Parts: sequence; structure tokens; C-alpha cells
Amino acid sequence: MKVNEIYATIVGESSHAGRPCVLLRFTGCSIRCSYCDTTYAFEEGEERSLEQILDRIASFGLSLVLVTGGEPLEQPDLPLLLDKLLENGYEILVETSGALPIEPLVRRATIIMDIKCPGSGVSETMHWENIALLGPRDEVKFVICDRRDYEWARQVLSEPLRDWRGTVLFSPAHGSLPPSRLAGWILEDRLPVRLHIQLHRTVWPDRERGV
Repeated sequence: MKVNEIYATIVGESSHAGRPCVLLRFTGCSIRCSYCDTTYAFEEGEERSLEQILDRIASFGLSLVLVTGGEPLEQPDLPLLLDKLLENGYEILVETSGALPIEPLVRRATIIMDIKCPGSGVSETMHWENIALLGPRDEVKFVICDRRDYEWARQVLSEPLRDWRGTVLFSPAHGSLPPSRLAGWILEDRLPVRLHIQLHRTVWPDRERGV
């Protein structure tokens, strides 16, 4: 498995933000979002065995593992790794772009899935069949670049997410949309979503990696 980095941190995104975790970032992603802040994970990394990954995770002494990328689902052995983590008593969060089928994650991890708005430049990659596989503990995240993205996401809330009961996150794209403006739109429309700010940018504003 090609790994970009493994380190201890706090969860920076989702409703789990603030929890101490081991972050496992895989290398490689087949899509190119306009606002991507981890472009270094497209290529940088080294091959590590399953045992090496598990040993490194265990060395931090934390019970929560956040698996991200890149795109974790591009790693063929991901289901095997998740099964081993579960056997060892870990709680697992997996962040995924929504562009690939999420069947390998179901019943193995809490899924935090992006739904790519038009401003991402890759909204056509969305694998909409994934929504039917999401459970109530899973989460979906919309990164909102502008009013057009907001209205598009609002429409997705009414259909196809209308009957789903998980957590919906609306996150302002860093540097593109002020959080206060997005908060105002949410309040105006009384949307049943959570305003989501990237916590790690607040805690470590001067760092781009290792957070």
C-alpha cells in the first residue's frame, strides 16, 4: 500500500473534529478538485506492508484512526487493513471523495463522503449510487465555493438526500467563501445541516502538512 504519511493529530474535519487520532494518509487520487489542499499526496509516498502500517499506528497509543488521502479507496488492500484495525479494537473514520463505490467501507468504518459541488470542477465524477449505502452514523460533506454551489447543495438535500438521516456538513471553501456568509445562508433557509470549519487550520494556521 502506498502511504504518504502517518502521524498523531486531532481530527480537523467532520463532526468528530477535535478528537485525538492517528491520521493515515494514502498516496494517489484520480480526481483534481479546484480547492485541493493536499496535492502533495497525488504522487509522494512509499510502499509499506500491512504489518508496517499497523505497527506504526499502534506506536501512537490512540484508539481512533482517520484514513484519508488522496483517495483511500484506490488502495486495493484497504478492506484487509480495515478488518485488521477492527480486530485490534480501533474506531475507524474514512474520508472519501464520493467518486468510487463505497461498498468496501460499509460496516467497517464511519464514512465521511464528499459530494462534489460544481465549484470543485469534478462534480461529474460523483458516484450517486453511494448515497443508498450510507448509514445513519455516516456523514456527507459539501465544500461550498459560492452561491451557485450553495443552491446546488440545497437541491441535493431535497433529493436525493431527502430520506437520509445522517450528518450533513456544509464547509466554506478556504479563501473563497467567508464562513459568516455561508452561516447566514444556512440560517436564512433553516437548513438541517452543520456549518463545518476546518479546525486544523485554526489550531495550526502556519502549517500546511502534518496537521
